[in-house]
Amino acid sequence: MRFDSRAAMPYDGLGAEGRGRRRSGGKVVAMGLTIGIIGLPNVGKSTLLNALCHAGAEASNYPFCTIERNQGAVPIPDERLERLAAILHPSEVIPATVIFIDIAGLVKGASRGEGLGNKFLHHVREATALAHVLRCFADENVSHVYGTVDPLLDIEIVDTELLLADVERVERWIERERARAKAVREDERRDMHFLESVRASLSRGERLAAESVPAPMRPLFDELGLLTSKPRLVVLNTGYEDPAGAGAACRRVIETVGAKNVFVFSARLEEELDALSGEERRTFEAELGVDNLAKSRFIEKCHDLLGLIRYYSAAHGKLQAWSIPRGTAAPAAAGRIHGDMERGFIRAEVMSFEHLVEHGSRAAVHQRGLLRTEGHDYAIRDGDVVQFFFNPS
Repeated sequence: MRFDSRAAMPYDGLGAEGRGRRRSGGKVVAMGLTIGIIGLPNVGKSTLLNALCHAGAEASNYPFCTIERNQGAVPIPDERLERLAAILHPSEVIPATVIFIDIAGLVKGASRGEGLGNKFLHHVREATALAHVLRCFADENVSHVYGTVDPLLDIEIVDTELLLADVERVERWIERERARAKAVREDERRDMHFLESVRASLSRGERLAAESVPAPMRPLFDELGLLTSKPRLVVLNTGYEDPAGAGAACRRVIETVGAKNVFVFSARLEEELDALSGEERRTFEAELGVDNLAKSRFIEKCHDLLGLIRYYSAAHGKLQAWSIPRGTAAPAAAGRIHGDMERGFIRAEVMSFEHLVEHGSRAAVHQRGLLRTEGHDYAIRDGDVVQFFFNPS
């Protein structure tokens, strides 16, 4: 199809869902990232989900209370979005979101199908990143599937099952690749050699980070979808007696996995605080020595876990925030809105959040020569306010 400059269309601010239909051949891309909440049964996964997004997930005192996964979407706290809304006065404001999935509890033998193993592992594989909930409180009224509260043992059980599942997956891929490799020369068997090296690393109990994989092997590595390679945040679910996570159980976990990989969060406390009125909540928080920002910090930390940035689209009365990996090129960023926009990308008109706040309007930014036209190679920056132009298919 020959390009006709008159056919260039700016993003209309609606996105695929906003138009109420898919364009022919179009692709709807999820607006948010997906965090799988994992852990043993009865550690507080469903309670955490309820505290985060009022999902109404059942949280009872018996193993496998959660059988089918529960999920809820939570807006990412974003002060910049609020400031942009005050300047641009859009008719609609849509924040970027995190989708939390409460995944059925895992037990020993899950990699062999024990408990709800196969369903559990499938749901874990679908998640972008993992929040591993560990129970760090004693309560005789809440049973523990193995009879004792030991968060480090819980980590070992879950990590072992994920590792075993990864080894089995790689071995199946090797079997398929072995048949194909017979038909090619030794120097062309790089997929086979890579898979064998992955199996060797997993057999040593090593986690493989995506950034350590050679560039030619990244597509194969991404397709493997190793459970142990997913970014992970360890959530220490504490009780009323230790809302700050200063107790011995929490300290042992922090010393083992590192403070930057840990978030302390009393799921039950947060759930109960949400049921209180504003004044009652402030009084209760003061008595316990906690603040009202725990949920916001947790959501933001999950966002940072994947090294994501946010950019903003502003068109036709609609202001929307989008989460993308740092370094994403403009066409791929447009593809977060709709696949047709990536395929037909022409250019992006970009201004920074700082310039828009400083000068007060798009027109003023443009008059000062600060509204930029960027092409296919431009990497979207954190805080960019973008209007995409594309050739509709």
